[in-house]
Order: sequence, then structure tokens, then C-alpha cells
Amino acid sequence: MTSLDKLKNFRQSIYYRLGNAKDALFDLMDAVLTTRSISSFVELSLSPLFRRKWPSIYKALQDADPSRQLLMEAYAKEIPPSELIVLAGDHTAWPRIYAKTLRERTYEHQPQPLSGVKPITLGQGYSSIAWIPEAQGSWALPLVHERITSFETPLEKAATQLRQVCLQLTGLILFLADSEYGCAPPFSNRVQIYSVTNSCDYVPTESSIRNLLHIRAKVDPENMVLNSPSKLQIRGMNLKSS
Repeated sequence: MTSLDKLKNFRQSIYYRLGNAKDALFDLMDAVLTTRSISSFVELSLSPLFRRKWPSIYKALQDADPSRQLLMEAYAKEIPPSELIVLAGDHTAWPRIYAKTLRERTYEHQPQPLSGVKPITLGQGYSSIAWIPEAQGSWALPLVHERITSFETPLEKAATQLRQVCLQLTGLILFLADSEYGCAPPFSNRVQIYSVTNSCDYVPTESSIRNLLHIRAKVDPENMVLNSPSKLQIRGMNLKSS
């Protein structure tokens, strides 16, 4: 199968998972991916890949209700088998300072360029988990991206998302996150996965920059040895906290 055939199959797979208004929504996705600079939402209707009139871009979002679970499963299938799968998680704020009627607008952490200014903003928070396919470069495949409601914390949301992603993957998985996820016991307790095919354990680190989480799934015990709380050895590979 050629690369073009694989791309066609992947696009067809995603199309059937979009649910209602899939035609308009799929065109809108292509328009977003191929438009270099977007000054307004309605401008996307001018894209040559959006084959409908401008009201359809609003109708597509209004009527569409794609299954995040089904999409995440499709994305996970694109991850090739590997000894080590690296995932990264992050909590990102979407500032909406002047949107006073926005549903569930909350205070969110956001670094400020000026010293002395409190690192907060008003808006909504989003939690994302992405697959990092290469050691160099910035390309990543987002697996799940969801809004953090006012009834949950970023840590709780990330733990739930990580659990869902782990169930779709096999092999050793390293989850990388920044210091916001540094509360190790609550995080590891929420991420525990008990089943025949998957298990999940927390690996504490001393790093103030990131925390390391490793998930075991169908891994031969002879190839994975935990030498210390912060050092993991896999077939001669040493993964250390730094």
C-alpha cells in the first residue's frame, strides 16, 4: 500500500467518525489545515476546499457531534509499534477576558510577559495529550484535546485522558508533563489501570521541569527492569530523571 493510499484510508476513516454534518465539517477541517492565516472564522468559507456557502461553516459546528473516543482510537492506530512510545501532556489556557457570558469561564494559569503581573487570565482551560514521534523537531500527533470543566482539575482531566489513551496502546509508554502535574500520589492513584492486558505505575523523579510516568502494557518482564525510583532500564536503554 502506497503512502497516498494510506492517507486516503485514514481520511475516509476519520470522515465516517464525524457523525452529523460530516460533509461540511470535513470541508471545514481541510480549510483550516490549508489556510496559512485566518483573520476571521467566516473567512474559511472562501477556501477552495470548502465547497459550500458561508452559513454552512456555522451549521457544521452547530450540528456536528463527533465522538472523541472514536477519533482518538483512529489516531492511536496510526502509531507504529515501538519499544518506547512517548506521550506528552499539557494544560493550555484559552483567554476570553471580555466574553462575560461564556459558559464556565474560569480563572486559568497563564504566564505573563511583564514582571510583577499575576500569571492568571480569564477563559477556559484545555487538556491535551499528544504522541511525540521523534527526538528532534516539533511535530506531534494530538490524540485527545478536551476542555477542562469547572467541576474538575487539570490533574484529574489529564489522568482520565491518559487512562483512555493507555488502553489503546501496547508496549512501554513514557508520559511527560511539566511541574503543574507534580502532585505524584494523587496523579498516580487516578491513573492506575487494573486489567488483564494493561497496568499503570508511577515513576517519581527529582526533576523540577517534568515528571515521568511509565505505563506497562503487554511488556515482557525480562525486557523491563526498574532499578530505582528514578531509573528505568529497557533492553540496555537507560532513562533517567534529569
